[in-house]
Amino acid sequence: MIAEDQGALGRQMREAMPLAWLPDAPPVGQTPKEVVWSKNKARLYRYHSDHRRHPVPLVLVYALINKPYILDLTPGNSLVEYLVAQGFDVFLLDWGVPGEEDASLRFDDYVLDYLNRAIAQVTRLTGQPQVSLLGYCMGGTIALMYAALEPDRVRNLTLLATPVDFSEAGLFTHWLDPEVFNVDRVVDAFGLVPAPFIELGSKLLKPLQNYWAPTVNLLDRLDDEGFVQGWLVMNQWVNDGVPFAGEAYRQWIKWFYQQNRLIRGEVRLKGRPVDLSHVRAAILNVRARQDHIVQACQAEALKGRTGSQDYCDLVAPGGHVGLVSGRAAKHELFPRLAAWLSSRSH
Repeated sequence: MIAEDQGALGRQMREAMPLAWLPDAPPVGQTPKEVVWSKNKARLYRYHSDHRRHPVPLVLVYALINKPYILDLTPGNSLVEYLVAQGFDVFLLDWGVPGEEDASLRFDDYVLDYLNRAIAQVTRLTGQPQVSLLGYCMGGTIALMYAALEPDRVRNLTLLATPVDFSEAGLFTHWLDPEVFNVDRVVDAFGLVPAPFIELGSKLLKPLQNYWAPTVNLLDRLDDEGFVQGWLVMNQWVNDGVPFAGEAYRQWIKWFYQQNRLIRGEVRLKGRPVDLSHVRAAILNVRARQDHIVQACQAEALKGRTGSQDYCDLVAPGGHVGLVSGRAAKHELFPRLAAWLSSRSH
């Protein structure tokens, strides 16, 4: 109901304001690219470049919720654009928007079928036997599991705001307690879990900031064209959610939040154990200083759990989303990330 009210408020404001005050959002995902592989709804993109300097290809993996154009928002505010300009051969796996027919998809499928096949295509196209993986949020958890299951294929692993240990997940720990939240009933009722249901939990972590502060800030700065354009883009992305395949959602809640199987070495995908000690890739583990969705302890717990001989922790400014968007990201995180990768991509 809150999400519906917020959406109604946004529509009323857009209708009430003159178009000169609230123009259309700028186009997103503008870095030139082409589809080089597809399966079902998923698409693997390769970004165009005339000066690829780093032989090891870089594959970006985002979460199963929201759309991955947060990594390629607008020109001048895009992690993808920055990495391409630095000479990386950049690919992005877009999971697409699942339909009701995809409700039975599991992490087994996403990790060992979709991601595995996408990486096989990357190695065919580039002639390189290994890739660098960059995973953001749940996408980082997916990339980490893949690196544990296929260690020979992953040379470098960059994790952005990635939960690994789910024993202390802030309010989510309480809200998703099995005595409180029956995920089986949710999945059995929905099949395909709708985006507003998923988004509600994250937004309620900071309800005033998520529901009212953005509108107040917009009204205060309507005369700032740059701010308005940025607000429109972020507002579009925040409300452009993706439904969650029911069986994968069941696993995400049960296996990770309720049973904390990943850090305990108890996750099995297609019968294969996900053992974090099998990860041999160089690791850059980045967390956001003001992240309220992934707690610091959830990301930091990875240290000492893998077989990597090259491990680096990095704390970057911003929140869970601001980590990869905005001025601080472009001037602080992006250069440090590119420098770390460039020295390990030859």
